[in-house]
Amino acid sequence: MTKFIRVCFATVILLAAVCMPLFAGQDIIAAKVSQGPVIDGAAEDPAWARCQAHVTHDTVAGIDITLRAAYTDRQIFFLVQFPDPDESRRHKYWAWNEDLKLYENGPEREDVFVFKWSMAGNQIDLGLRSDTGHTADIWFWKANRTDPAGVADDKIQTLAFVQKPKTQPVTSQSGRTAYLSRRGDEGRSAYQPVIQVDYQGDRVPQFENRPPSGSRADVQARGVWKDGQWTIEFSRKLATGHPDDVRLDPSETFLFGVSRYEIAGRRENPALSQPKYGSGDISEPLMLVFGN
Repeated sequence: MTKFIRVCFATVILLAAVCMPLFAGQDIIAAKVSQGPVIDGAAEDPAWARCQAHVTHDTVAGIDITLRAAYTDRQIFFLVQFPDPDESRRHKYWAWNEDLKLYENGPEREDVFVFKWSMAGNQIDLGLRSDTGHTADIWFWKANRTDPAGVADDKIQTLAFVQKPKTQPVTSQSGRTAYLSRRGDEGRSAYQPVIQVDYQGDRVPQFENRPPSGSRADVQARGVWKDGQWTIEFSRKLATGHPDDVRLDPSETFLFGVSRYEIAGRRENPALSQPKYGSGDISEPLMLVFGN
């Protein structure tokens, strides 16, 4: 092999190493339990004592997130804990504009937490800057809109390179324009907007809660904020029977990621109570492994 060929060969290998997505992440071990925890936002349930604590860092939020996982023959359970200096349970409260005599969106944004599951195996990039795109099952817990109903919003998120209606443009690692879409699973959400026309007060809720239904009600979730920390519990059937949900089989492993903020590809907005709301992304690929 000539010196020129050796140099070119080494360069190709180096470029491949730099450009190749890194899919490997830490394993999140789910412990087998005879009885799952009660989904009430409390970490004292005996089932969690058997579960190993795993810590992943959210680079957008700048915080560590602690995860525990458990499962039974029929269900998967997660315990999530992360620091937060204050509890945010309001979302886009209507703010009365006295000059215009109408309501406008207020700056409040609720606390949220997101699980993002690959719907196409373990060798994909779940990040918003992916050069290959993806489809993901989203479990979207919202302190204002879903927590009162005891659920997380169940949705599908798609990153593709073909523009369609109601998509958000984002830039991939290589500079290509991708398009992000998110739609709710089949069924009814746990909330609906309330339009206010006449004056009802300076600040009034924009959403009212209601019982969810169908595939959109698959994920049970409840959060409790105390002493500067959120504790959120999640539960879902391993197999829901719905085509818009990832099917979790204890004999396999599953790629996922988590985010403290909504994964929406938005820029930070200093006018909001939480400027980083909507700018969340997957910081570390995680692998769900079913243990004994």
